[in-house]
This record gives sequence, C-alpha cells and structure tokens, in this order.
Amino acid sequence: MQAYIVYMGDLPKDDVISSPSLLHTSMLREAIDSSSSSEYLLHSYKKSFNGFVANLTGEEVKKLSSGLPQDVERTTTESDIIVGIIDSGIWPESASFNAKGFSPPPRKWKGICQTSSNFTSCNNKIIGARYYHTGAEVEPNEYDSPRDSDGHGTHTASIVAGGLVSGASLLGFGSGTARGGVPSARIAFVTKVQLGNNQVYERSRILNWQLPLIILSLIVLNSLLHVGVSINTFEMNDMYPIIYGGDAQNTTGGDSEYSSSCDKNSLNKSLVNGKIVLCDALNWGGSNNCWSSGHDNARWSPQRFFLEFSLPASYMDWSNGTELDQYLNSTRPTAKINRSVEVKDELAPFIVSFSSRGPNLITRDILKPDLSAPGVNILAAWSEASTVTGKEWDTRVVPYNIMSGTSMACPHASGAAAYIKSFHPTWSPSAIKSALMTTASPMRGEINTDLEFAYGSGQLDPVKAANPGLVYDAGESDYIKFLYNTSCSADTNGTVWALNYPSFAVSTKYKVSITRNFTRTVTNVGTPASTYKANVTVPPGLSVQVEPSILSFKSLGQKKTFSVTVGVPALDTAIISGSLVWNDGVYQVRSPIVAYLY
Repeated sequence: MQAYIVYMGDLPKDDVISSPSLLHTSMLREAIDSSSSSEYLLHSYKKSFNGFVANLTGEEVKKLSSGLPQDVERTTTESDIIVGIIDSGIWPESASFNAKGFSPPPRKWKGICQTSSNFTSCNNKIIGARYYHTGAEVEPNEYDSPRDSDGHGTHTASIVAGGLVSGASLLGFGSGTARGGVPSARIAFVTKVQLGNNQVYERSRILNWQLPLIILSLIVLNSLLHVGVSINTFEMNDMYPIIYGGDAQNTTGGDSEYSSSCDKNSLNKSLVNGKIVLCDALNWGGSNNCWSSGHDNARWSPQRFFLEFSLPASYMDWSNGTELDQYLNSTRPTAKINRSVEVKDELAPFIVSFSSRGPNLITRDILKPDLSAPGVNILAAWSEASTVTGKEWDTRVVPYNIMSGTSMACPHASGAAAYIKSFHPTWSPSAIKSALMTTASPMRGEINTDLEFAYGSGQLDPVKAANPGLVYDAGESDYIKFLYNTSCSADTNGTVWALNYPSFAVSTKYKVSITRNFTRTVTNVGTPASTYKANVTVPPGLSVQVEPSILSFKSLGQKKTFSVTVGVPALDTAIISGSLVWNDGVYQVRSPIVAYLY
C-alpha cells in the first residue's frame, strides 16, 4: 500500500459539491473493503483542482480508476439506435447529452427539431425535439418549448441514453460515473402533452428494486445519535430547540387542526422559527416522525428509499417513540440533524414498497409484472431550471439529482431493450421482451414475500439478455387474435394459454384444484446446432409436465413448439411458484411458473 494522488479534473462549478472530502470518502468506500474509508483519505484538494490523496493497494487503484464497469460489449451500430422519449422536456446543456464525437444523425431519421427562443437547436446527440401544449395555457414556470423546467424528463432521458460523465453526484451523494443504458444512442424527445387539466403520464409494469445503497440521516438527540432516513445535503453546526407541531398551531386563519402533521399553513411561524419541528407526517402505511427545521412537502414515503427536502430534515420511526416523547417534554430539549451518510444495504436488491404488485386483474393467467429494474435512489441528469426539490424557496440548482419511482425503472428497462436492439436490429418487441425476461435473475422470496407478484421474472441483466439462446416471439396478429378472443368473444378457445408469452400463470379459487395446458414456441437465436433439455423446479403439490422435454435445433431461426401442463392442487396459500429452464449447457432460458388464488 502506498499514497496515490487521484486527479478528478477541475473543481465543480458553482460549488455544487459542498464538501469535497465527503465526495472523496464516498468514492474511496466503493474501492476499498474497509468501511472506515476516511482513514485512508490523506488529503482533499479543494482550491486548485478536484482530487485527493489516499493510501491504496494496486488492486484498489485499479478498481477506483475503473469506476463503473465500462467494458461491456457494444456494437458499432449503437449510434444508429434512436430512443424516443415522451416526458416533461430535456435540458440540452447537460453533460449527459454532450454531442462531442457523434457523427450526424442516421439516414433513417426523418424527424424535426422544434426550436424556440429558449431552445435554439438540437445536436448530434439530441437529434429531435417537439413540444405540444394543447388546450391549456403554459404555466409561468414552464417553457413553451422542449426545454425541461421540471427535471423529470432530463432524468429519464439520461437513464436511457445519457453519455459517460465522471464525477457526477448530488452534492456529494451517489458519486461516480453517470452513464445511460445506451450512451452512444441518439435521443428524440417529445415534451409532455396537456389536454385541458389532464396530463399524459407513462404507465409501466416494470417494478422497482432497491440498489445496495442506503442514505441515512443522523439526529443528535438527548446526547445520543439516532438514525433516520432522508437525503439531507445540509450540515447543521449547532443544536436547536425542538417543538412538536401539535403544540404550534396557527390559530389565525390557518389549518391549525393539521399542525401535528405540519401541513401547509398549519404552523405558527413565530413558534417554529429557528426550531426543529417534530411532525406526525406522511403516514403512508406506518407511523413516522419527521424531524425538520421548518415545514416542507417531501417527494416520497420513507421506506428504504429517501426523500429530499429543501431544509435539514429526517424521518424516524416509532421504535424509540417513548424515549422521544419523554425527551420532548423535558426541560429545553434540543437536537441537531446531521448531513446524511451513505451505507451499504445488505438486503438489496429487493422490491420497494411503493412498487405495484400482481396479479394481472384483467387477464388472470398472464403473469404480471414482467420483470424488475432499478428504480430507487437513482442519480441522473437534472434540469438547471429547477432545484433539488422543485420548491420555489430551494436555492440548490444541481446538474444531477436522485429520484425514485417507476419513472426511473422504466428507462432502465428501455435502455436495456435498446442495448439488445443494437445487437439484433430485426428483432421484434416480443423477442426483446422475451430476452429480458428469460435471462432475468429471480429475487429472494424471504425478502420479497409476494414472490413473482413483486418481481416478475426477476431483475434484468442486459448483458445476458443480448444473447439469450432462445426467444418466445409473437407478432401483431398473435396479439390481435388474443385481444379479440379475450375481449370480444365469450369463448377464449384457449387463446390466453396459447399466447407465446415467456411465463406461465394459473389462477384458481380457494381449495379448488385445476389443470391448465399451455402451448409455446421458441426460436433458436443461440448456437446453430444445439439441444435443450427441460429442467422443472416446483414446490410440493404443483405438478408440471413438458412435452417434448428435449428440443433439438439444427440452425439459427429454427422454431420448436412444446406444451406445458400445469396441475395445481387445492390451494390454501395466496401464491406458489416454480420455474421451467431450457438448458443446452451454454444457455439457461428461464420462465417462472406461478399458481395463485383469486
């Protein structure tokens, strides 16, 4: 081990990193095995350039210099991929959309760049942009152009196709190299449509899983350190008096009855000014204490994902509520909310609480969700017309922000699909979807107790999905037939079970046994001459027969049809599941098999 100087370029502009040493410590934590990364940090450069000195081994130097793995296989045609995005707009000046090194748009591109006084041109990265504001006036804080005033569209676009940007972080949190799923792809953007008072939002059956990172906020209370959750970028240097929101009612025209939850206009400003306020706030599925030095509305519920506030704030649960209550009623109680710290989440990945769950309420014997993708605490590009929280009193303008939601999981899956498309430009959407589902990794049932209703086929693996071995393909006519027989005909004629879907689901009533027969066809996209054997894993009581159980191929593109008969016992539990894996010794093509009560 010896001392190394780690050079990270120029200092960030506009002091977007309030504490360089915290950023450098966070980067070290990713490179070394010890949790005490601060012991290895010898010096942080804060004036002349961005960098630090640290004691490192040769292996740690290699790991630190590599950052995120950039050595995945890519095609030379990735730059011919055009990703279409409908969202709140895009911030073209973001480093994630830098067009340096890009050739002119592909010849197939026929779109336009709709310019205005505040959106003067596209580039060879953002090759198309349009906006629609119909039936409603443009709000004062919005742009009448493709420019993003919100941040959401910029965030999702960079997740799909943002370029490589080193040293990205939210004021020191989540630091590293930002990169989209297909960094060489082009972007064509359509700003969200407004019709009257209704907005168009995306809908997705991609579930959100938690990355292995927790951002904890620490509260100094009664001389002890308590742990809460939030992305708190502020540092409080002093202890502050505490007051309970219920004891600070705004009795002069405000909503005083909601002061315990610190609702807007419910607090007496003179009583809470300069104090930390305890709020019984955002009770979404459980009681939580919100400690904040004032009132603010947060982005999401605080269950292993973390909210952003425009002032020092943290969430605590009621596990130590008695102690908190006693201290709050003591003489002159004080507290301090420290800046958040990043720690590894040993339970990750898992499906977060806000993510929707199965079953499929419309077509019960088609399993939903399909698969899972990262959607929690995602760092990505941000509009500099907005702030960290979007609140008008928040002064923190940042180039990168952390968000959580299906809106973050969906572009991860879209980026993975575009990655596959770059290798297989003629594949249908169904073939790409099949590749993602059959190569996904199943998640742990002891953590995700809803099993496949939480995670579908599992967490996606884009690298494996680019070479899946077999695909379950389906075309337009297959879906038209399926939709007609399920929507327009009283007799489905087995169409639900014959749709060439890469998963199997059987629904039954309480303690009613049932048998279903599925017909599937797979296309060989792996090795020309190959033989696959069916490996079935099911829990006791669930029977699965595959006929034939061996599929032999002589060429690429060859198709083979098989049937799967699933016998479901008289269930008294909500869901049981197993899997079918076609294995040729090289490829393992996995499909979940689920039986459940409805």
